[in-house]
Amino acid sequence: MPGANRALADAVRDATDAARQTLSGVDVPGSIRDNMALFLRLVRKVLEEYDPELRSIFDVLLADAIRANADERDTSDELAAFQDLERIIDGLSEERATLLMRAFVAYFHLANICEENYRVGSLRSRERAIPTTADEDPINDITVAYRQLVDECGRGKAIALLRRLEFRPVFTAHPTEARRKAVEGKIRRIAGLLEERDQLGGIALAENERKLLQEIDALFRTSPIAHKKPTPVEEADTIIDIFDNTLFEMVPEVYRRFDDWELGDKAGTVPPVCPAFFHPGSWIGSDRDGNPNVTARVSRQVAEKFRSHVLEALAEATRVTGRNLTLDATSTPPSDQLVNLWNHQREMSEAITLRAMGISQSELHRACMLVIAERLEATVRRTADIMYRSAEDYIADLRVVQLSLAKSGAVRTAYGPLQKLIWQAETFGFHLVEMEFRQHSVVHTRALEDIREHGRWGENGELQPMTREVLDTFRAIGQIQRKNGVDAARRYIISFTKSAQNVADVYELAHLAFAHEADVPTLDVIPLFEQIEDLENAVTTLDAMIRLPEVQRRLSESGRRLEVMLGYSDSSKDAGPTSATLVLHAAQAAIAQWAEENNIDLVLMHGRGGAVGRGGGPANRAVLSQPKGSVNCRFKLTEQGEVIFARYGDPTLARRHVESVAGATLLQSAPSIEWVNTESTAKYAELASALDSASREHYLELLHTEGFAEWFSTVTPLTEVGLMPIGSRPAKRGLGAKSLDDLRTIPWIFSWSQARINLAAWYGLGTACERLGDLDRLREAYAEWPLFTTFVDNIEMSLSKTDDRIARLYLALGDRDDLAQKVLDEMALTRRWVLAIVGDEWPLEHRRVLGPVIRMRLPFVNVLSVTQALALRKLRTEGETLTPEERERFLYLILCTVSGVAAGLQNTG
Repeated sequence: MPGANRALADAVRDATDAARQTLSGVDVPGSIRDNMALFLRLVRKVLEEYDPELRSIFDVLLADAIRANADERDTSDELAAFQDLERIIDGLSEERATLLMRAFVAYFHLANICEENYRVGSLRSRERAIPTTADEDPINDITVAYRQLVDECGRGKAIALLRRLEFRPVFTAHPTEARRKAVEGKIRRIAGLLEERDQLGGIALAENERKLLQEIDALFRTSPIAHKKPTPVEEADTIIDIFDNTLFEMVPEVYRRFDDWELGDKAGTVPPVCPAFFHPGSWIGSDRDGNPNVTARVSRQVAEKFRSHVLEALAEATRVTGRNLTLDATSTPPSDQLVNLWNHQREMSEAITLRAMGISQSELHRACMLVIAERLEATVRRTADIMYRSAEDYIADLRVVQLSLAKSGAVRTAYGPLQKLIWQAETFGFHLVEMEFRQHSVVHTRALEDIREHGRWGENGELQPMTREVLDTFRAIGQIQRKNGVDAARRYIISFTKSAQNVADVYELAHLAFAHEADVPTLDVIPLFEQIEDLENAVTTLDAMIRLPEVQRRLSESGRRLEVMLGYSDSSKDAGPTSATLVLHAAQAAIAQWAEENNIDLVLMHGRGGAVGRGGGPANRAVLSQPKGSVNCRFKLTEQGEVIFARYGDPTLARRHVESVAGATLLQSAPSIEWVNTESTAKYAELASALDSASREHYLELLHTEGFAEWFSTVTPLTEVGLMPIGSRPAKRGLGAKSLDDLRTIPWIFSWSQARINLAAWYGLGTACERLGDLDRLREAYAEWPLFTTFVDNIEMSLSKTDDRIARLYLALGDRDDLAQKVLDEMALTRRWVLAIVGDEWPLEHRRVLGPVIRMRLPFVNVLSVTQALALRKLRTEGETLTPEERERFLYLILCTVSGVAAGLQNTG
């Protein structure tokens, strides 16, 4: 035994020395390297304290993985290191493998913290270097876009476009967030401790490290897999957590930062320039398409959770602001309007006003604000006599106080803290997020058939449970609107919209749900076009839709505003990523032209995910590549899975994301941007057509190969991903299909990314480029056509996270060498063409930070991926001989690796 221990120690020393030398050659920013080294040291210390031998195996695995990934060429040393890695993992007991994987999962969360810490520090450093006298803040994309609009269109047009600006992220509960909520709190605390370190020394620094070790030890000992799937009501905590930690304070800061640059010294002393353009939405608790756990009762509960939470936040903010309004009547005399407001408050509740005046004698502004805060608390409790009926009534009272302060000369208070409150109320209302309901068109069709057969109230026989649920959904919408306001729940999205009849069905069902016409809620019914055929026929459907009486009525009430949703997921699964990208772009252009011809104020909603196969990638670049007239200063998209925490988890990064997307949304209306998009799309139309047809043919040939669906579920962790307790939503829609048609696109893409193949992001492009055979033309398109640039860059990012050695381990799980070879050949071909088009030797070589950072983290991911593949092989080949307990333990090991790979690769779902 001592000899074995010495051998292990020698292996650790030799491997780690080689790995350290290899890793030092990766050119990443110094702070990332230093912090990753710090966390690696602390993880190893935690493991040493837990089990010294476990720490030694961790070192060997990591060192082999680093040596196996030394460069882009598969040298004999790299192949030997990869084989060592595979051999060691295969020889581990299931218990030890699970503990090691938990350590690697923990390290990935720490690596993500390092990168976020670098991005935050980099943004702050760049901001410090910018003089406040500059015309624009190059860090703030809204100021850059606005300045360009002023230069190209004149100030009047620029102001008009700014006033139209809307950014509408819609948070969804799609099951791609593989991180436990219990883990997020630890991540935030560790991030805070890391940020403190630069300011500390001596015993304070030692105490900081002790706390880091405490949190990392707890992170390692916390199961990365939740014990049960969250309910839709629990999923709402995702939004509440982001609201509390980021949105409520960050959003008004975004507005203020624009005013600071635009107004200069006058900022905070005059009415603001920046409108409240951020309007969050949510599908959590309201998206019932294929999710039987979302019921009308659940929607009511979630809406009430949102309502009470935002009201409590506004009440506390109002109270804090009010307490600081210690401006007396001598220095700041109240206006007549404020005195009228006070008298109205006294008539409403003598007890509350006496209490307020007891605290604020001769300070009427303060007294009025304290009463306003009390009224908000009464609104939470729904105390009829004194509650606010709407957010607009609350904002109106704030404006009375604001204008009184401004009139008496206290402009800094009026347009400082009072304006912040108004911005918060305008952004979040009394609903926090605007809930959007969604259901499949087939469900509506079946419900109407059921009602026609059995009667509206079931007088001719009992209605089906789904029919009753559909009707109750509209009643829930009505109740939510009465309590939270119409904007809280007026959007109803129809999945798989095929015709205008699908829209008519929704309006008919809404009327059938109520005995009295006055109770029918206000509805904006949104068609969702997601399959290729439906996207190509979208204009025909919309033409018929706007002739429906209910739609015409809503158009007249809304200033002819109409929302249309485009689905990136199913179109990509239907025809492949290249065809889906081009068809979606053509559909947007056609819909935008149709809207202009019909005087429609169009809002396009983009159903995007984090993965490239679901329209993922940088949102700001996606906005700038949209066709002319398809944005019009309004951008709406779904924010899903791990993307929510990545984009909105840190206040500084969230602010940067909002400014970046809002700036792009504004800039997209600049004549120069519109001209580039229009001209380049026309110039490369023939190229697009050739790529579309060739890539689609090759992609469909793969999918339609006999036995493909069964093979796919064998060579990827599809079944195991479906077992993860990471969302209330099932992986299948449950409408009766038995093949890939039934599978949701999210697990389709998630499974391929877990297998380190990412097939859904690139398959077909390599063959299309090969058939075209014109590299110069493709390079020219990459340089000149924003859509193609963004598409190719996103594919390169996706390819950077693939690994053909690991892919072979997964593909070997099936017994179809023909399909495996097709996938590997196409991956190699696509990689070769993409690198040639971009001019890189290895994926993301030209990305100064992102490329090296991904290369630095890949060895860690590879350990998890190899472990997952070998565990899957055990289940696939020996599953029938395992006891239920053994099978359960192997499943847990696999799910731990799924969580870690998702954290390591990031945009995976």
